[in-house]
Amino acid sequence: MHATTPAWTFDFAGIELNRRHGLSRQLYQTLRERILDGRLSGGTRLPASRDLALSLAISRNSVMRAYDQLYAEGFTESRVGDGTYVALLREKPVAAGKLSTHLSTGLSPGLSTGLSTKPSILNAGLSNNLIHSTAMHTLDQHHLRPPKSGLPKAFRTGVPAFDLFPFDTWGKLHAAFWRKPGLQHLGYGDPAGEWRLRELIAAYLRTSRDLRCAPEQIVITNGAQQAITLCAQLLLEQGDVVAIENPGYRAAGHAFGVAGARLQGMAVDAEGMRSPALDDSGCKLAYVTPSHQYPLGVTMSLARRLELLAWAERNQGWIVEDDYDGEYRYSGAPLAPLAALDRSGRVLYVGTFGKVAFPALRLGYLVLPRNLVEPFSRRRAVDMRHSEVGTQMVMAEFIAAGHFQRHIRRMRRAALSRRDALLAGWPQALAGCSPMIKPVAGLHVTVAVDTLERETELVAKAESVGVEIAPLSEYWLPESETPADDRAGLVLGFAAVPETDIASALARLRSAWQV
Repeated sequence: MHATTPAWTFDFAGIELNRRHGLSRQLYQTLRERILDGRLSGGTRLPASRDLALSLAISRNSVMRAYDQLYAEGFTESRVGDGTYVALLREKPVAAGKLSTHLSTGLSPGLSTGLSTKPSILNAGLSNNLIHSTAMHTLDQHHLRPPKSGLPKAFRTGVPAFDLFPFDTWGKLHAAFWRKPGLQHLGYGDPAGEWRLRELIAAYLRTSRDLRCAPEQIVITNGAQQAITLCAQLLLEQGDVVAIENPGYRAAGHAFGVAGARLQGMAVDAEGMRSPALDDSGCKLAYVTPSHQYPLGVTMSLARRLELLAWAERNQGWIVEDDYDGEYRYSGAPLAPLAALDRSGRVLYVGTFGKVAFPALRLGYLVLPRNLVEPFSRRRAVDMRHSEVGTQMVMAEFIAAGHFQRHIRRMRRAALSRRDALLAGWPQALAGCSPMIKPVAGLHVTVAVDTLERETELVAKAESVGVEIAPLSEYWLPESETPADDRAGLVLGFAAVPETDIASALARLRSAWQV
């Protein structure tokens, strides 16, 4: 081969792969793009992995990894003895030229952002009459319970294995920064966040989520909750309807309710949240946890994702995608988020470091269409100017030095081991309960219970022996039409404590439950 020969191969149906980079990821991206833009239509049979590998002169393992990821995300289906086929989607993707590799760089002319009617929010000062009796009633109705504090216990939800966090490394990076900080970091910071951290988050999302975004599209927040609250404050008017998963993350619902929205509970089944009707222009925003629905744990199907994106594009609605624990997938790579499929700049992506590092860090971020970055930053500056600069710079160095990726791998292994410990010791024949399923992602698992009375009994007995189990009924909207007994269940986090503590908690549960 001559030195001037390019590193690209061009073979088999025009597929181009750069051999300097991950071949399986490139093949997955190429095939996904062709499925989305219609060049590979539903029902098309893909080549056998061995044949495609020979045609592209790459390893069969690379092809199989690409096929596995496409299957995990719902782009393909396997027919026993007959190979791999492109999935037949109920909602055909909107025709487009080429799949965008980044979030929208600007909103379409005339695209209402819902910002212009709230000038007081974007000004430096807020009038004293913003909070009145109606608002106080709303705050009473949509208040958050204090989070569980103190040492983590089995089976607390929403808590990662932060006992494994490399605090020695973090402490050295923290000390190094404050030993001689740059003078430019001692004044007021950028409300959108420190630029180096935003650059590194953008790079991380490109490699881990296939989400192509620029650093200027990222706004650093004090955790995911502030990101959701900003979306509620800037995208909604009094009385706007928000589609929200039911059961779902109640703290998000509270944020939208405090902003004056009316919550429309959307049913969740094995394919994830049902989308608003395609012609439902009365709904302004949809909040979803598509990669790992909270709390039921299901993954939103590709068909539902495309339906939701089609609704948002047609009705100029917004989608707030909360990828709260996307790092924890125990088979294959993390799934590509809705934002990676978005062609019209309607998805606002919420990420957090709290589920990988520790919740007390209070460090999250938003990935926004470019035209929303400035108003979101200005609104955030009204509240608190900016996030603490030292924490941002230490996290940036933590990522840049490779500690973050190593820690993610360590946390994923630990969560998997702790999940298996729970599965191994759980009493599967527990009266009035369905068997515990094997979760393939996330940090918690949900067990269905026959009646609300039985749920209350099991939770109370668990509490009496020092075990925390969250009742599924508390994740439903109060005005849900679903019968009370159909809302019953147990939600158990499995990552908070080591395997020995899990075994001890299960022994106490079996005694308390007499199984």
